[in-house]
Amino acid sequence: MTKTYCLELSGDYACFTRPEMKVERVSYDVMTPSAARACFETILWKPAIRWHVRRIEVLKPIRWINLRRNEVASVVSTRNVETAMKNGTGGLGLYIEDDRQQRAGLFLRDVAYRVHADLEFLRERDPSATAMKYQEMFERRASRGQCVNQPYLGCREFAARFRLVNAPEAELAAINETRDLGFMLHDLDFSASADPQPRFFRAQLESGVVEVPAWNSEEVRA
Repeated sequence: MTKTYCLELSGDYACFTRPEMKVERVSYDVMTPSAARACFETILWKPAIRWHVRRIEVLKPIRWINLRRNEVASVVSTRNVETAMKNGTGGLGLYIEDDRQQRAGLFLRDVAYRVHADLEFLRERDPSATAMKYQEMFERRASRGQCVNQPYLGCREFAARFRLVNAPEAELAAINETRDLGFMLHDLDFSASADPQPRFFRAQLESGVVEVPAWNSEEVRA
């Protein structure tokens, strides 16, 4: 019920934000599994399928850049939204000039990855369909460069270019670098409560490749 696909993702900038950095944005050294999964889902997502990232290959040297950006300091409050829904009207706008702040960030630049992920078909979600239906749907979209939303590399302003790789073994090898990446965000767990909980794993870059453990393995911790 599963089939493995490979996407090449590249871009000028990327930021896979470390959650322990409270104010300034600081990226992980390498793309996170959750960011990789989101790129696959921008091409195809349906209730009857799940994407499981298995491997991330780094194709270009890890390079950094410091940037300062203007950002909006706040978000629209949930209470204002609920009031507007109840009354049928309300002020939900944010005025950038009144709510602007400048924040520094340590981002990645000139990045490229080759990501391997399994497409799992959940038959109970669509009993009348087959796994091949969704596999062909993804292959058709990815090969044509079609997507529902533009894939991005951590932050939406860092758009990603993507290419379906049909023969990964014939492509250029990953970078020849090995290092301990520390604890990295695997994904968010939505099963325990309404408030999603992050789960982490100890990431190792071995000859330019990060092997991603299965979600239910002992290597993934809350």
